[in-house]
Amino acid sequence: MPITRRIFMKNGAMAVVGASAVPAFLTRTVFGELASARSQGKKLVVIFQRGAADGLNIVVPHRESEYYRLRPSIAIPPNQVLDLDGFFGLHPALQPLKPLWDQRHLAIVHACGSPDPTRSHFDAQDFMESGTPGLKSTPDGWLNRALQAGPPHSGRDSAFRAVALGPQLPRTLQGKIPAVALSNLRDFTVGSPDPASAPVAASFESMYDESVNAVLHGTGTETFEAVKMLKAADPARYTPAPGANYPNGPFGSSLRQMAQLLKANLGVEAAFADIGGWDTHQNQGSVNGQLANRLREFSEGLAAFWTDMGNEAENIVLVTMSEFGRTVHQNGTGGTDHGHANVMFVLGGPVQGGRVYGKWPGMKQEQLYEGRDLAITTDFRQVLGEAAYRTIGATKLDLVFPGAQLSPNRFLNILQA
Repeated sequence: MPITRRIFMKNGAMAVVGASAVPAFLTRTVFGELASARSQGKKLVVIFQRGAADGLNIVVPHRESEYYRLRPSIAIPPNQVLDLDGFFGLHPALQPLKPLWDQRHLAIVHACGSPDPTRSHFDAQDFMESGTPGLKSTPDGWLNRALQAGPPHSGRDSAFRAVALGPQLPRTLQGKIPAVALSNLRDFTVGSPDPASAPVAASFESMYDESVNAVLHGTGTETFEAVKMLKAADPARYTPAPGANYPNGPFGSSLRQMAQLLKANLGVEAAFADIGGWDTHQNQGSVNGQLANRLREFSEGLAAFWTDMGNEAENIVLVTMSEFGRTVHQNGTGGTDHGHANVMFVLGGPVQGGRVYGKWPGMKQEQLYEGRDLAITTDFRQVLGEAAYRTIGATKLDLVFPGAQLSPNRFLNILQA
């Protein structure tokens, strides 16, 4: 929905934000040219697990004896773990991801996270989305900067170059590059063929034409042509590929719409979605329970997205992240508290999967961070930096993650060069 700087959908209504800056794409003309230049390249998808997911019960160190001693009632029994390499295994609720591991499309990075010690959800999420741990003054997000950090474009940028599925633009996509946030494609009414909604569309278009300034005058038509191009995909009638069975709920809906946007050839380079509900202080459960239910939805969504993308999945890299992990000890209410190191998934065609990356720090008392948490051995920026470098061409890594001192020779080589 290309309008001024950024727009978002909320409860079916479109709102304009950041209107003080006029992006270049609105002063140019034909939208079809916007989408063509880079639509055939690789695409980066980022999934944020908000609430601090329990990496130790997601990718289980089932040969680590301390794991079972420290988690007497919530540990995943060895005979229930989906073994990966003899040491690590997946929570059984992640069964939909096991074939992707076996096909070497899925890689895992364990004991990774932010070097900042905060246990605040708000601060930790902010640091991971800004890409500057410990620095609260960063005005933009790392994913937006990544789109600025490659070689200059020879063609016009797509208005849909950066897209988030959700009611508002996430921190990670805020910045100089125009980005779009969408709650629900089906609720978008501009250019709708439904006569009942036509007055709404006409009213909005009239309002837009009246509100644009002299610089934008005459570009409203192109803007709405872009909107109609998206609408022409008829979101209400979109049918996922055979076998792509998205779970019910907001996460499944977000991934389903993300797949539709990516397959519509609108020039999307970076896409973002999130899934909450990972803050398991009480009644976390083991094979079944609160965490298992969330993992089932998570894995079914990712697997459906992969299937839905078909051959186009070969050009996609999807990375998952969460603000921090959970304590190695379970607490007195059958849950876990805010921890430190966590786990990240990397899924995609260029992924050198079927392997757990990173150095395992161990779970003995003297190996723990502050005597209570899994220690971090891989900075999350190493994973994201490699993904951005090898998908959207973010070669200026000092711009994307200032102070992280990233370079290709420090990559984990999760992705094919």
